[in-house]
Amino acid sequence: MPPSESETLFTIMESMSSDQQWRHSHPNPCAPGSSWPGIECKTGPDHLPHVSRLDFGSAPNPSCKSSASFPHLIFSLPFLQSIFFFNCFTHFPTTIIFPIKLLTNSSLQQLSLRSNPSLSGQIPPLISSLTSLQILTLSQNRLTGPIPQAIFSLKSLLHLDLSYNKLTGTIPLTLGNLNSLVGLDLSYNSLTGTIPPTISQLGMLQKLDLSSNSLFGAIPQGLEKLRSLSFLALSNNKLRGSFPKSISKLQSLQYFIMDNNPMHVPLPVELGFLPKLQELQLENSGYSGVIPQSYTRLVNLSSLSLANNRLTGEIPSGFDSLPHVFHLNLSRNSLIGVVPFDSSFLRRLGKNLDLSENRGLCLNPEDEFSVVKTGVDVCGKNVSSTSGPSTHPLKKRSRASPSLCCCYGSCFLSSVLFQVALFLGLRHHR
Repeated sequence: MPPSESETLFTIMESMSSDQQWRHSHPNPCAPGSSWPGIECKTGPDHLPHVSRLDFGSAPNPSCKSSASFPHLIFSLPFLQSIFFFNCFTHFPTTIIFPIKLLTNSSLQQLSLRSNPSLSGQIPPLISSLTSLQILTLSQNRLTGPIPQAIFSLKSLLHLDLSYNKLTGTIPLTLGNLNSLVGLDLSYNSLTGTIPPTISQLGMLQKLDLSSNSLFGAIPQGLEKLRSLSFLALSNNKLRGSFPKSISKLQSLQYFIMDNNPMHVPLPVELGFLPKLQELQLENSGYSGVIPQSYTRLVNLSSLSLANNRLTGEIPSGFDSLPHVFHLNLSRNSLIGVVPFDSSFLRRLGKNLDLSENRGLCLNPEDEFSVVKTGVDVCGKNVSSTSGPSTHPLKKRSRASPSLCCCYGSCFLSSVLFQVALFLGLRHHR
């Protein structure tokens, strides 16, 4: 390794970690058999070894001392490809800074600064000088200010994660420049404005997480162009309005998480035409109308939550035929009728089935003793209770015995007549 590069490396190590006396314990850090933990070296075009990777903060790599601050000299290592700082900057405020003299051709491909509670300030525009960057992770810090436009000039970016910070402002339209992007996570910030329509230009995108911001408006048209998208999270925003009809073209989508938005529209039928969908979460968003029958044809569905909406009508039959479902939450709606699930399905889901706070729902009597509590009473029971269902069922379940359903009214009437006769008899003998 050239002496100037060695000196830069020693300076970085001494400022970051006190685990060892780095100059004395490893005077030749890239020599065979004497490499440091958390360091990797590669032979360069000059046939000399050069530092290619540095990793701090997670065992067995060097720990960070409490006085550590961001070492801007890392950007002076000419062959460095990957740098990781995990839980390093924890005590004293520090910011991301670049050296006055920048490398003209940085080879850095991955920069990860994660879980650093004392890393604050804005993301510097000079980050655009890292022209080879493919993975940028600045998650779980205390970064503030807007997302710099400069980031969207990094055409080689594959993954961009700025989640769990305090970023503000809007998502720039120039987001569409990152047409090689595979993963984008801007969740848990304070971003405002609408989802930019240029997001439709990210044709390679597989993961999109914009949850827990203050985004408003509708889901943009053109989203269906993200044909590789498998994970979409938009929860905890202020989004509202109808879904694009073309959302059914997201044929690779496996996870759609969109709780806690003031949508106030009927549930979109089109979501039932996503054959790979495994998880659908649409809680607490003001959805109205009936549960679309198309949702019962999601053959790969494992988890569905439609809780705390304004859904009405009966639960469509067919969910109990889906082989992978293990979690179903339809609680806190206005659903009615007999629960259309057989006892084996009820037993399989157990406590992962929540139908509570639907006053018009009731459970077929044949399932009364074969399932755990679902939050629903048996049809015909607790008829005088204000919290239980009334004297339904409103519709028979196809598997139920006809005599069970049609005798509820007569059984209840007989019980009332018996109580009246008993009361009169007691008065007569007094």
